[in-house]
Amino acid sequence: MNTQIDAVITHWRHIAPLLTPPANDADYQSLVESMDAILDAGGADENNPLAGLASMIGDLIAKYEAQHYPMPSAMSSQEVLAFLMAQHHLRQSDLPEVGNQAKVSEVLSGKRKINLRQAKSLAKRFGLAIEVFAGT
Repeated sequence: MNTQIDAVITHWRHIAPLLTPPANDADYQSLVESMDAILDAGGADENNPLAGLASMIGDLIAKYEAQHYPMPSAMSSQEVLAFLMAQHHLRQSDLPEVGNQAKVSEVLSGKRKINLRQAKSLAKRFGLAIEVFAGT
């Protein structure tokens, strides 16, 4: 047998948990902690010998997260506006950036899209990127 395989056999019980998909949240958390330690040990540098291991563990973590902690779909500009209105206790009549109350109502109901001028004004008012309001 070659020495590389001998080393793997000797250390497999320590290596296997790092290459096994997590079965539950405890396994997942352990894998995340291992990933942090590997990155701290130099695995974040693609030239480091640990980079391949970091990549494999990252794939296992990403797959588990996608299955158990899926990201919510992006909010539409109307949903963002409704959220901001609630957060800032605004009424439809409080948004001259969009227009009169009727126009705001049409935007919130999805009957009307936010135009570029409105998106720029809303982005400035709320301190957000224009992309939050433009395009959806």
